[in-house]
Amino acid sequence: MGTTHNLTIEDMDKFLRDWRQDAMNKHQYDSAIFIGDKLLAITKSDKDAFWLAQVHFSTGNYTRAQSFLTKQDLIARNPSCRYLAGHCLIKQSRFEEALNILGEKNPTHLISTSGQNRKKLQYTRGHARNGSTTQSSRHRQDEVAKDEAANIKFEAAMCFLRGLCYAKQNAFDRAKECYKDAVRIDVQCFEAFEQLMKNCLMSPEEEWQFLESLDFDTISVADDTSSSQEAAEFTKLLYTTRLSKYKNPAAFTTATETLSTHYNLATNPDLLLSKADLFFTQCRFKDALAITNSILEEDKYNFSIYPLHLACLYELQLKNALFLVSHDLADNHPEEPCTWLAVGIYYLAISKVAEARRYFSKASMMDPHFGPAWIGFAHTFAAEGEHDQAISAYSTAARLFMGTHLPQLFLGMQNHMLNNMTLADEFLKTAYELCKTDPLLLNEMGVVFYHQERLEDAVLILRKALEIAEEIDSDPQAWISTRANLGHAYRRLHQWDAALAEFDEVLRQGGKDPAIFCAKGLVLMEQRKPFEAVLVFHEALAISPQDAIATELLNKALEETAIHGIDGSRIFDQEEDEIERELSLRKDQVLANLRPSKMKGKGKSRSRVVVHEVNSMDVSDAD
Repeated sequence: MGTTHNLTIEDMDKFLRDWRQDAMNKHQYDSAIFIGDKLLAITKSDKDAFWLAQVHFSTGNYTRAQSFLTKQDLIARNPSCRYLAGHCLIKQSRFEEALNILGEKNPTHLISTSGQNRKKLQYTRGHARNGSTTQSSRHRQDEVAKDEAANIKFEAAMCFLRGLCYAKQNAFDRAKECYKDAVRIDVQCFEAFEQLMKNCLMSPEEEWQFLESLDFDTISVADDTSSSQEAAEFTKLLYTTRLSKYKNPAAFTTATETLSTHYNLATNPDLLLSKADLFFTQCRFKDALAITNSILEEDKYNFSIYPLHLACLYELQLKNALFLVSHDLADNHPEEPCTWLAVGIYYLAISKVAEARRYFSKASMMDPHFGPAWIGFAHTFAAEGEHDQAISAYSTAARLFMGTHLPQLFLGMQNHMLNNMTLADEFLKTAYELCKTDPLLLNEMGVVFYHQERLEDAVLILRKALEIAEEIDSDPQAWISTRANLGHAYRRLHQWDAALAEFDEVLRQGGKDPAIFCAKGLVLMEQRKPFEAVLVFHEALAISPQDAIATELLNKALEETAIHGIDGSRIFDQEEDEIERELSLRKDQVLANLRPSKMKGKGKSRSRVVVHEVNSMDVSDAD
């Protein structure tokens, strides 16, 4: 029986490609391989060879995909195939071999030409003449231009793969540059951008500078200038929501509002997570938790949400909720690092530090670049007063996540606890260079200045901490200890009115502790107001009737009142230093109850690094 060949070669190619794509869409990979093999035999096309290798890659058969690309001699002549071959080797953890294929140098010359190429393409299309010959020529030009644009994207993707290889080899500086070059070459290479944000490879200031340096005008949509401009602006807004919330919160708010109102993204999980991250940075833990809860109600196993969600639960001491979450994750997703992070945070919340350390360690072993696990692991040593081991663990975190100030901040805290004020100052300065807008960091710097007798510097930095906390709309109660520290600094400078104002504000905001009343009473006695001081010391004793310092100070105030009447004179002469030392010894126990506990999850993070130090410092040593 004869066969009539009515299909042209082009029609047959299209028929087979459509069939292959349909099989791919249904995840019917055997069908896709079967049809793709026949299509390649007919066309001998590099594109069809690449697609067949793609199917092998999608099945997880990385060795077969790589072997196929090598035998077809596609790696040397085709960027897309070279990219896929490198990706196959990375999936096999053969990072050095992957670098040999990808090359170690980034094509930085494409950074300046990628935008020009696309603009040139738009110009050529916009100025072509009519006519069959011109249309044919224009079609060929379009095909060439599309291939060039695709090759540029694959070159950017190969920069991203180089970054992955260097990160696996712990060469984070080189990884950072590769990721940055990838986004510079192709601003739509979000994978590289996300690696920079997620792993905190840049400081908050660097992140914003990098965003401003990107050429979003290279984005082209349907050869339409207006549409391209809108797409470029949309992409920039999306990227803005991924940046650190320690800088430019107003720009972040503008971006989220625009995306929510103009593009119907108000309930998008990524956008909601960014809002929750901002709330967490502002110490508005209940607001942040409300958002993470709403996301998880719709998508229970969205693991990008969990570091921040768990941090909120910890901050609010919702131990039952932590237990339920960690139990559910352990039952259903034991393969996820987030699961064991949850278990570790639960054990830390119930003060089972050894168990917490074991599970933080497990999470970090499953993903060596999981920031929350590393910080949590270090916190367990800090919680037990194992300062040397805590310093070692925080140092590892600082090396892995060089763009975040948190490990340096925690290193400063540990050295403060060891009374190494010089080292503490150095670490806090390093943290300050990375982030100048974290009130917690500024508080710790103020404490160190206080102990170094740099009282005026302490006042300036503590005031700045409170100003920034107000600017970012942070919960005032989270910064009671900072205000108390400022009051003590004013007291040491004999600025009695300023000190009194700060202590009154601490008491107004709920920091009702005997030591705060004692400090206020001391100031009143210095102001020759012993009668008012008596009333304040009575308030201290009403809270803690057995308080020895309050009792002694009350007796002195009563004695002064009896001798000089209501308008007393300065009482501190020979005994002033002794009283000062006694009060200072009490500040450790006192302000510990007022400290803002911050356990942060970004994570970046933003897996963005999590967990702030469990407690912030106070001015607690002898003055």
